[in-house]
Amino acid sequence: MMLPSNKRLLNKAVQIIHYQTRLTHTFTVNNVTETIYTRDDYPLDKCRTILQQEKVCVLGYGPQGQGQSLNLRDNGIDVCVGLRKNGKSWQKAVNDGWVANDTLFEIDEACHRGTVIQYLLSDAAQIEMWPVVKPNLTSGDALYFSHGFGIVYKDQTSIIPPTDVDVILAAPKGPGGLVRRKFLEKSGINSSFAIFQNATGNALDRILALTFGIGT
Repeated sequence: MMLPSNKRLLNKAVQIIHYQTRLTHTFTVNNVTETIYTRDDYPLDKCRTILQQEKVCVLGYGPQGQGQSLNLRDNGIDVCVGLRKNGKSWQKAVNDGWVANDTLFEIDEACHRGTVIQYLLSDAAQIEMWPVVKPNLTSGDALYFSHGFGIVYKDQTSIIPPTDVDVILAAPKGPGGLVRRKFLEKSGINSSFAIFQNATGNALDRILALTFGIGT
């Protein structure tokens, strides 16, 4: 039976109110519990405080690497970029204002400097460069992904992190170019986050500060 128009509108309004209220809380759907965090929970000053002792190293300068690193830099986070020297991405990074031997390094040196390694290389490059990245991970560091292939299928990729580092993920709901554009428009897009390994006990604060730090 069709509801009268005023009742349909009321019913729709109740659904919207319920949905909007739910977004500020932990909720469970199909026995899966999730929590929604907003910028009110993690304002930028709080994110900067959480990350004030961190050096974020972004490996890769594809769409996600470029967008996330520029947003972190613009948000006042201490960040550098690690790339193969003199490749196409190197020059693109220089054009964006990254300075060789200051904020732009070859991958091994960048990893050595970083306490958070944002592993934003392609799947194939992640596998190839893992023997370079892994020795630079020290106790208390964080290994960060934006998609989970390399770590979920670690038995096939051989990307097996040390047990004394945090392993975290922030996955923007859009390509890196959109992450950057929405940041410049002062709006942002949603991200999912996950914690694969919480070695320090601080992985939640770390990943949420980074998730908002990248402009999502």
